[in-house]
Amino acid sequence: MAKVAREMVEKAGVDVEKLLKLLVANAAAELTTFYYYTILRCNLIGLEGEGIKEIAETARIEDRNHFEALVPRIYELGGKLPDDMKAFHDISACPPASLPKDPTDVKAILMVLVNAERCAVRGYTEICHLTAGKDHRTYELALAILNEEIEHESWFSEFLGEGPSGHFLRRGETSPFVSKFMR
Repeated sequence: MAKVAREMVEKAGVDVEKLLKLLVANAAAELTTFYYYTILRCNLIGLEGEGIKEIAETARIEDRNHFEALVPRIYELGGKLPDDMKAFHDISACPPASLPKDPTDVKAILMVLVNAERCAVRGYTEICHLTAGKDHRTYELALAILNEEIEHESWFSEFLGEGPSGHFLRRGETSPFVSKFMR
């Protein structure tokens, strides 16, 4: 644990235990989403599904990266991940991004994907509000993840016909905002 880092965050007025609970729950959401997106991506087949597969894969890999970037901060602040994977799954900040009943329904899969991203946007926005001006390292990390989650939501919402977002799929680069936290 980075004792001075935690001390400074506490002195700034952040409830570190509440923050750790949010960070762990969002880390659980990222890891479980990585898992569920693997299943969703495998079911994106046919003419409709193939066009979405690459975008789902980018979001899947970036969610794994988000998990990897969150873990050090959790431990720096004196937190830890649960010892039991099932318990970790169950404290996820977001509901499981489970395959819909009809795995051939591409629109239903898109709804699962966009709803997972919307949950993530809410979660990281809450962390940003809690840490803004008080815990600069966690704020910057949460903001970086938030930027990527907003792009993911935009990609999927465009496929649902909700309007243009102005965002484009990243070619050859994943986690442009979060990558600096993974060194």
